[in-house]
Amino acid sequence: MPIPLASLPRHKPGAVATVDWSKLSEPEGRRLRELGLDEGVEVELLHKSGLLGGGPIACRIGRMTVALRRHVASAIQVSLRS
Repeated sequence: MPIPLASLPRHKPGAVATVDWSKLSEPEGRRLRELGLDEGVEVELLHKSGLLGGGPIACRIGRMTVALRRHVASAIQVSLRS
């Protein structure tokens, strides 16, 4: 069962199950596509900001480490990898 990227346990690999592109602005969607984020790509949550649950998160997408705004991360659903 897919969960939001921000709910992925830290340092536990997952795979992108779906991206709700309609929740993202055109520039945000384009940036994610340029980073190679799409269904099946491996992701890993590295850090969450402690700003009342609304700050950015740091995650690994493939071999890159990127920061995502929380609302962008909420559009990304992931499945846990074993």
